[in-house]
Amino acid sequence: MPLMNLIIILVVVGLILWAINNYIPMQANIKKILNVVVVIVVILFVLNAFGILGSTTRLRIGSW
Repeated sequence: MPLMNLIIILVVVGLILWAINNYIPMQANIKKILNVVVVIVVILFVLNAFGILGSTTRLRIGSW
């Protein structure tokens, strides 16, 4: 994956998370859980994009 695509994806995910945190009213606990889940998914995505997590290509979610 080209570095520019990775940067664009990270910026878009960050903007979406920022918009959700600022403009959608929800309890603080739910916001914390959402933030932690998004950060973990983004970290796994970046590690996979750099090839550090090569074994995750065998994992499938759903029927994709």
